Parts: sequence; C-alpha cells; structure tokens
Amino acid sequence: MALPYKTRKRLSLLILLIGLPAYIVVCVTVVNWLERPSIWVEFLVYVALGVVWALPLKAVFKGVGKEDPGDQG
Repeated sequence: MALPYKTRKRLSLLILLIGLPAYIVVCVTVVNWLERPSIWVEFLVYVALGVVWALPLKAVFKGVGKEDPGDQG
C-alpha cells in the first residue's frame, strides 16, 4: 500500500524535525559507550550510522520535493 503524497510529505517533515535529531542523540550515545575509540573507528561508526537511518526511509522521502502528482490544477 503506497502512501499518498500529502502523507509522505508530512511524515518526512516529522522525521526530519523530530526523528533525525533523536537519532543523532542515540548515535552520539552509542559512540560514547564505546569509550571514545580512535578517530578512524569513530568516523566509520558515524558514517555507517549516517547511512543506516536513510535506507529504510527512502520510500518516504522519494519524490517529496516534487509537485503533487495528483494535483491536476
């Protein structure tokens, strides 16, 4: 079941304004639990966690920046 355009647009805004900052806090907490690893390990962890959040949400963000395809006006 595909989400309507307006629902995807609102959901993407909610994810970016609330979900992403919360995810960033979780990522920093995870790195702190590792007791400050070397700079390269820390970099790789941040890169991996930075990619991981976007993969499952790709369908929500796809096409949101374009005009509403259902708008006939």
